[in-house]
Amino acid sequence: MSKKIVAVNAGPRMGWNTETLITEAAKGAQSSGAMVERFDLFRLERYTGGISCFGCAAFSLN
Repeated sequence: MSKKIVAVNAGPRMGWNTETLITEAAKGAQSSGAMVERFDLFRLERYTGGISCFGCAAFSLN
């Protein structure tokens, strides 16, 4: 029986650190025989997370 893994990418920038890490981790899991289902939240129509614009950083400095 193989393992089932859900990989969730909540990073907004494709091809950057978070996405790269999740992609490589998923490849490793698959090479070990696991079944991986991946979700990129920013590609979902209803997801409204931050867009990595650092606008919220100004609030944390005060």
